[in-house]
Amino acid sequence: MGERQDEGVTTGGPADALAGRARRPPGIKDVAAAAGVSWKTVSNVVNGTGRVGPATRERVERVITELGYRPSLAGRQLRQGRTKILALAVPEIDSSYFSTLAHAVIEAAAARDYRVFIEETRGHREAEEAVARGFDVRLIDGIVFSPLELSLSDVDGLRGTTPMVLLGERPADPRAGVVHTDHVSIDNVRAAREATCHLLESGRRRLAFLGAEPGLPERSGAPRLRGFTEALREAGLPVRDEWVLPAPLYTRAAGARVVEDVLARIGEVDGILCGNDLLALGALHALRTNGVRVPQDVAVVGWDNTEDGRFANPTLTTVAPDVRAIAEHAVERLVAQVEGRPGEPMDAVVPHRLLVRESSRPGG
Repeated sequence: MGERQDEGVTTGGPADALAGRARRPPGIKDVAAAAGVSWKTVSNVVNGTGRVGPATRERVERVITELGYRPSLAGRQLRQGRTKILALAVPEIDSSYFSTLAHAVIEAAAARDYRVFIEETRGHREAEEAVARGFDVRLIDGIVFSPLELSLSDVDGLRGTTPMVLLGERPADPRAGVVHTDHVSIDNVRAAREATCHLLESGRRRLAFLGAEPGLPERSGAPRLRGFTEALREAGLPVRDEWVLPAPLYTRAAGARVVEDVLARIGEVDGILCGNDLLALGALHALRTNGVRVPQDVAVVGWDNTEDGRFANPTLTTVAPDVRAIAEHAVERLVAQVEGRPGEPMDAVVPHRLLVRESSRPGG
């Protein structure tokens, strides 16, 4: 008498290995059980490692197809020592400059088959220290880091083994240019000199700097103020302390507030170099709403070449860092570290240019 078989029920295929279990994606042990091999053999087939006979390989591959098994990419990458994920840590992602930089870093990483995780530190010391230590996790292969609160020497001291490239300012090192970590920046002093010379060449002689950051030599305001000061002194013009204007934050609101605070004596200056475009846009707003003409009465120059500056009224003259070059240099150096070909740490300086627009154009 033959064995009874219920209608509609089939037996004998690998899928039976999952019968009666809660629905879930099949794992490597399910494949191993259905194929009659060890999980290590399945791993060797999936990863193309070890010695596996042709018949066994064919059987395992057939079971993988029938069960719909999908290997864990994250698990495989972690076992291989890489995740193909980089981190970009910046002070504020809502800043026009840093959002543009993030886009460029993502593109540069994608071209090298890496993805990018973005961390916003808001310039908080504890958050930046966690970044400098490598986040204390194995989820990322390396970090592109733009510190705000930490000095570059602080980062050097906190760094562990996670590959890292730093962005931002690099003050003169008293140890004659010793570089411990790859670093990418523009020449802020030179760029500020060029922007100041542009104002002087356009006939301006009474200049102000908006964006001083007293006591913070690691931030962008310091080298930009230095370049501004050097250009004035070389032209034989005084640097008037009352027109070196501190800014608590590099925002539109801060720029507007600082200019509104000096409106009573705004006629003493005929040109303003701002630490970034956001300060400049705030300054433009305060000047325009108070009847001060730009550039006829006061010329204004910003920094970073943000999209808003192109559409300001008047359009904003700005120092334009080559953001794409910054991202390319940073990602290339970081991937070289990750993939075991770091070389000596480099201090790369990328190009910049001055885009002259309506806010400072001579004869405006």
